[in-house]
Amino acid sequence: MELDDAARRHGFGKMGSGCKHYRRRCRIRAPCCNDVFHCRHCHNESTKDGHELDRHAVESVLLSFVLLTHQFDPVICLVCDTEQPVAQVCYNCGVCMGEYFCSACKFFDDDVDREHFHCQDCGICRVGGKDNFFHCEKCGSCYSVSLRDKHCCIENSMKNNCPICYEYLFDSLRETSVLRCGHTMHLQCFHEMLKHDKFSCPICSMPIFDMDKFLRALDAEIEANMLHIDYMGKGWIVCNDCRDTTQVYARVAGHKCCHCQSHNTCRVAAPVLPA
Repeated sequence: MELDDAARRHGFGKMGSGCKHYRRRCRIRAPCCNDVFHCRHCHNESTKDGHELDRHAVESVLLSFVLLTHQFDPVICLVCDTEQPVAQVCYNCGVCMGEYFCSACKFFDDDVDREHFHCQDCGICRVGGKDNFFHCEKCGSCYSVSLRDKHCCIENSMKNNCPICYEYLFDSLRETSVLRCGHTMHLQCFHEMLKHDKFSCPICSMPIFDMDKFLRALDAEIEANMLHIDYMGKGWIVCNDCRDTTQVYARVAGHKCCHCQSHNTCRVAAPVLPA
């Protein structure tokens, strides 16, 4: 009987509380400002000065007054409103404050269908199931196992802002996409970019798709409409694929790199030669 009662208390209110980011039966006290929030994202969205809450910094807050020193515990149970140290189960009422709990990240979540796991190398918790991801040491983040040995590594590529919306990618709640060149961006931003007919990386201008079929058709069209060489001037281009700068016959479009034969080029001023 006592075990049944403890089990009922443990599961009481599951998935019934939380915020738009997580389902949990507790709130946390931010040590930076001593205010109480459902999660660190709620804290970060509410601050006017832009300061953010470090996930690992949720500890007891010690405030000193003229005649009184008071310690505030960092976790508040939503069922009994008891303030307490970081733990999965409320010591007062016995309710589980999060079916998934990570003591390293001070993280609670009742939605176990998200398949949380803690990555020791990243130092944070992620979702999607540990077996579905691997940690790329050079890129400095967890990637889908489908990208193992199939992506271009760029050092700490995820520890940058999305080139479209400028949100920090490493611990973003939104799904990210790894481009062929190795640069990363939000998947939603990637789709928005395609809607505006942008098919190259906004960072390095490398193509995001295999453009061979399109480029063969472009070659054929240029060949069919090429002016006589006597009527064509020359200009300089830089190739976004091989980074070589070459001089070519000027056309309205379709300037091909003389080095790698790519059409992913742009017009530039003539190079300044040393005297």
